[in-house]
Amino acid sequence: MQFPIISIPAAEFPVGLREIPQPPQSLNYRGVLPANDLTLLSIVGSRKYTTYGKQVVDELVGGLCGYPIGIVSGLALGIDSLAHEAALKKNLYTLAIPGGGLSDAVIYPAKHKALAQRILESGGGLLSEFDTEFHATNWSFPQRNRLVAGISRATLLVEAASLSGTLITARLASDYNRDLLVVPGSIFSENSRGVHQFLKLGATPVMSSDDILEALHIEKKDNTPQQPTLSLSPTELLIFQSLNEPVHRDELIRKLTLPTHEATQILMLMELQGHIISEQNIYRRRLR
Repeated sequence: MQFPIISIPAAEFPVGLREIPQPPQSLNYRGVLPANDLTLLSIVGSRKYTTYGKQVVDELVGGLCGYPIGIVSGLALGIDSLAHEAALKKNLYTLAIPGGGLSDAVIYPAKHKALAQRILESGGGLLSEFDTEFHATNWSFPQRNRLVAGISRATLLVEAASLSGTLITARLASDYNRDLLVVPGSIFSENSRGVHQFLKLGATPVMSSDDILEALHIEKKDNTPQQPTLSLSPTELLIFQSLNEPVHRDELIRKLTLPTHEATQILMLMELQGHIISEQNIYRRRLR
């Protein structure tokens, strides 16, 4: 399906972009612009994300499913693309604001052309202030970041090193009087240092999707079906209790003192039942 590039008259710019200093002079879009009743949350972070960063994005965005929230990001490598992917997975509206034009020939990065197409096909949109055929360049990314921060009610910073370019978006969110939310990380991780800078400056820490809903002033649904009480065998209960934090598969199997093939079968069954999640041989509980 073809999605033409459409120019937006200045009077029809999203309200948030009309309020910021140095608003865009022109805007182009493809697909569908966010509905007025959607609350937009931008999610930004490191291009070199960790397993923890991916888990955070999946868990937090997953918890927003069913709420009138749209996810905004920059289509970049790393956390940006994970945010778009998580939104698509949970049928949330998502808006990508790349650092260049919107023509298929110049979508940046080129490896995300397929992701951009899936965003469009899902009912999402692409937005840019650059000319249709403009190739992304070093200065265009910081310029783009002000749109990501300006169009959103709040910005969520997941992972960022101390000199990460994504910190520009976080700073702009604060400058524009938007809520800045941050996910605390390990004190030993370089990817947490930029995040913790803003935490010390008063950004709102996020530990769950409920924290995001509270920051966005969206009431949590009280009619969410109750999760069934877990019915686990003694071995499954031991596994569940061992996953207070993510654990590597080999370490988990050693704790079980069972033959490897038997332990593997139990882990596979628990994963199929939705009790636990594994990524790159790291197991963790599925949050309820």
